[in-house]
Amino acid sequence: MPKIKQKISPCLWFDHEAEDAAKFYTSIFANSRINRISRYGKAGRDVHGKAPGSVLTVEFEIEGQTFTALNGGPQFKFNEAVSFQVFCDTQQEIDYFWGKLTAGGRESQCGWLKDKYGLSWQVVPSILPKLLTDGAKSERVMAALMTMTKFDLAALERAHAD
Repeated sequence: MPKIKQKISPCLWFDHEAEDAAKFYTSIFANSRINRISRYGKAGRDVHGKAPGSVLTVEFEIEGQTFTALNGGPQFKFNEAVSFQVFCDTQQEIDYFWGKLTAGGRESQCGWLKDKYGLSWQVVPSILPKLLTDGAKSERVMAALMTMTKFDLAALERAHAD
């Protein structure tokens, strides 16, 4: 029996896109993989309505974090109350993750976006928490970031330095 790697793990509810979503996410992050796929059987079909053999769950990892993608049906949708943060050290990283995660999705403001499955992400400079906790300088940083869609690291650093 496989041992559970982490005590807490996100489970992402999809209608029927769990495998496609897991492949999408693991194609974006270098240190990622799909670990296992479970399939619906005949049991419970009167409740879940899924065809035997169709994908039930996909366990995958991104940067050592285990996720489960579940094909649970159309009852629930993602919203902005939960998001995943991607911390980036360079503008090149910000641009890469922003471009990949917004493909087929939509941009929001202050580093937020929704991917093509409706899942919310924040693509954030790793230094941002420090920039936002540095007294009066943090006010300038906050004013700058409130004007941004995708974060501009150089502009945030300039706001902090002024």
